[in-house]
Amino acid sequence: MSAPPPPKTEQDQKGALRLSTAAGLGLGGAILGIVLPIVFVLLATYNPGGFFTLAPQLVETTSILVLAGAILLLLSFFLYRRSFAALRKVDPRFYAASVLCLIGSIGFLLILVAAAFVVGNSSSLLSCVHGQPSHALSCLRSGEPLGAYTALVGFWLGWIGGVGLVLGLFFAGSRFQRGAISAGGALYALLLILLVGPFVSLVTTVPGIEYVVVLVPVFSIAAPALVLSARDV
Repeated sequence: MSAPPPPKTEQDQKGALRLSTAAGLGLGGAILGIVLPIVFVLLATYNPGGFFTLAPQLVETTSILVLAGAILLLLSFFLYRRSFAALRKVDPRFYAASVLCLIGSIGFLLILVAAAFVVGNSSSLLSCVHGQPSHALSCLRSGEPLGAYTALVGFWLGWIGGVGLVLGLFFAGSRFQRGAISAGGALYALLLILLVGPFVSLVTTVPGIEYVVVLVPVFSIAAPALVLSARDV
């Protein structure tokens, strides 16, 4: 027989509300910043035609989507951190998750800066890429080294923040006794593993990466959707 959930405190209510809001923003950010850009790049790479060719219009559109998605994900990370900050007042396990999410917020700020570099240099970047998306980061490094290194640092800081998010969701699922929240944390953990592959493919060719890329948008939507489904805690 499972133990009853702890009594709801004011901090629990604040944490739960912020958790569901963060999940909603994360869902929107994943669609704009991860799913649509990946779909556009895959179409341009494997089934080019019309708008879906590696042309300045596609690069600019994709960059704008990444910018919008990064803004929503930044807000999502901020609210996840605020949720864990509220919960750590009644449960010290959330302290590490709160700190790591703060690091992730800094990472998404840097990704915003890097995406702005791409928007401003789409033509020169496109001429360097020559139809090979895996050359994108090296081309950005040669033309705008500050933008490239900002993207690298931003990605890894965001990845570290994702670890904090996973920890916080596991703890929240345990505290509120909601399996959907823990399941969302598990999918976020798998997403962190999967994201390493596509990011490495921007630096060098990775055999079979297209199969991994297909799973990234699936998990990036399913994870926050599961957390959002438990919004009645």
